[in-house]
Amino acid sequence: MEWETVIGLEIHVQLATNSKIFSGSSTAFGAAPNTQASAIDLAMPGTLPVVNAQAYKFATMFGLAIDAEINKHSVFERKNYFYPDLPKGYQTTQLEKPIVVGGHVDIRVGEEEKRIRVHHAHLEEDAGKSLHEDYHGMSGIDLNRAGTPLIEVVTEPDMRSGEEAVAFARKLHSVVTSLGICDGEMSQGSMRFDVNISIRPKGEQKLGTRTETKNLNSFRFMERCIEQEIERQIDLLESGGSVVQETRLYDGDTHSARSMRSKEEANDYRYFPCPDLLPVVIDEAYISDIRQQLPELPSARQTRFETDYKLSSYDAELLSTDLNTANFFEAATEQCGDPKLTANWIMGEVSARLNANDTHIGDAPISAADLAQLIARIKDGTISNKIAKTVFDALWNKEGDVDRIIEAKGLKQVSDSGTLEKIVDEVIANNAQQVENYRNAPAEKRPKMLGFFVGQSMKLSKGQANPQQLNKILQEKLEK
Repeated sequence: MEWETVIGLEIHVQLATNSKIFSGSSTAFGAAPNTQASAIDLAMPGTLPVVNAQAYKFATMFGLAIDAEINKHSVFERKNYFYPDLPKGYQTTQLEKPIVVGGHVDIRVGEEEKRIRVHHAHLEEDAGKSLHEDYHGMSGIDLNRAGTPLIEVVTEPDMRSGEEAVAFARKLHSVVTSLGICDGEMSQGSMRFDVNISIRPKGEQKLGTRTETKNLNSFRFMERCIEQEIERQIDLLESGGSVVQETRLYDGDTHSARSMRSKEEANDYRYFPCPDLLPVVIDEAYISDIRQQLPELPSARQTRFETDYKLSSYDAELLSTDLNTANFFEAATEQCGDPKLTANWIMGEVSARLNANDTHIGDAPISAADLAQLIARIKDGTISNKIAKTVFDALWNKEGDVDRIIEAKGLKQVSDSGTLEKIVDEVIANNAQQVENYRNAPAEKRPKMLGFFVGQSMKLSKGQANPQQLNKILQEKLEK
C-alpha cells in the first residue's frame, strides 16, 4: 500500500524581551539557577500579573509578517496541569481568542514552492526547566525560565515530509530573527518544535491517528525524528497493528524515541479565563503603527539580492534566509565590490567550515572584512583561487590578516613572465613525448591535453603561478 504522511507543527518561539511576560524579572540566559524567578512568576498569594507590552508588540509584528489577522480582542486563560517545573500549577496562555489568527509561510523544497498555512499563534508564559544531570538519580528544577514570554505557532497539517517540515521551520526561524523578536538560539531553547505526525493511505481524506513528539531543538534532529516516526507508524499499520495517540520524546544523542504519555485533549487541562488578567484590546492605529516599523523580511531581502547584486534565485535565497549571513554577505560585498565571488565563497568554503565546526556565521573566526580582503587579493592577481584556500585556512586559525599571511607564508602569485617562461621551458624539456603527442593531436583534443602541462607547471611553481598567464605561455610555446 502507498502511504501519505501528514505533518503539523507547534513551534514555541521565545520572545526577546528584557523582562518576563507578567513580571519585571530578567529573561537573560545563563544566570545562576532560581535567581530570576520572582513572587509573581511563582504565583505567590497576593501577587498580580501585568502584561508585558513589548510581548504584545512582538506578537503583532509576527502576525503582520505572516499576513495573518491580528485579533483586536484577546484573552488569557489558565491551562491547568501539574508538573515540577510549573510552579503555579497552571500555565497562563491563550486558547479561545489568541492574538494571531491565520497567516501563512511560503517554502521551497527543490524546485517546488508550497504555502504552509498557520492556524493561529498565541501568547503564553514558558515553564521552568527540569535538570536531570549530576543529581544522583533525582531531578533539579530551575525556575529562571518560568514566565518567559512565548508565542506558540500552530500550523495546519499541510506538510507531507520531514524535508517540508524542516523547510518551514528554517523559514520561520528566518522570519522571527529578521524581525528581531527572537534570537533564534535553539541550543538555548529559544525555539522548540513539537511535531504531530500521522499516516494515511494515499488518496484518503480522513486523517490518521497522530503522535506528538515534543521539544525538538535542532533542524537535523527534527528531520531524523520525523523519518523515524513515519517508518514506525507504517511498520505498525502494515503488520496489522494500530497507532496509539500519544506524546513521545526523541533523544538526539541516541537517535531514539520513546513514548512519554497518552495524548491529552484540551478538556483535560480545564481551561478557564484567567481571573487576574483583563482582556487585551488593541485598535487599528496600534496595528498600523507596528506595520510601519517592520524591518525587511527574508522574501523581500531575497528579491533585493537578485535585483541589486544580480544573484540567481538560488544564491539569493541561501544568502538572505539567515540575517547574520545576509549582513556578512553585504558587508563583504561592499568592501570587495564582487557580489558573485563573495556569494561563492560564503556558500562554499565559509559554509563548509561552519558546518564542520557546528557553529554559525556570527561566531566565525573570520570576519566580513577578512573575506573581502581575501577576494580583493584574488582579483588583483596577488594570489590564485587555489592559494586563497590556504590563506583562508590560516585566517580561520587566526594567524593574522590576509596580507600578513601571504607575506609570512610566501604565497604571492608568480606573475613575472620571465619566471613563468623558465618554468614552462623546463616542463617542455622534461616531457618530450607528451609534447610530441600534443603537437600531433587534432586541434579539438589539445585543450584537454593542455591540462597535463598546466599541472606540471603548477607543481613546479608550488601552486603559485598565475594560471591565466601560464596557460597563455604554454599554448604559445607548445604551438611552435
